[in-house]
Amino acid sequence: MKSKRITMPLVRITLSENYDIKTRDLISNGVHRALMDEFHIPKDDFFHIIESVRSPQLRFPQEYLDIKHTKDIVYIQIIAAIGRDVIKKRNLYRQISLNISNSTPINPQDLIIILLENSKHDWSFGNGEMQNFKHI
Repeated sequence: MKSKRITMPLVRITLSENYDIKTRDLISNGVHRALMDEFHIPKDDFFHIIESVRSPQLRFPQEYLDIKHTKDIVYIQIIAAIGRDVIKKRNLYRQISLNISNSTPINPQDLIIILLENSKHDWSFGNGEMQNFKHI
């Protein structure tokens, strides 16, 4: 039996303006590859917002839950349709961290990942309409 696809992620990456465009692209690509590998989204299900902000706009504790953070902190917020279990989510976080830390100088401790879930009826991809998704 073929498993149904639950897709539709929207990714918002917020980071310091000190990151160059190449690093921003590597972060975005690392998140997307992890979503394809772990959440099995199609390659063209790619909606990312990358926000570069001045360092004073990024607020965080130097340490939280015994994890140290630096000025290199990156916030990754993923909004996706509900339907993944805890194991898939844990694997996604791990894979995002590995992809980014293997392709950039960013320490995994500086990656804050937040997953927000909603239903397929909470999305409109244009024309002010709720689309009928054939791939989920």
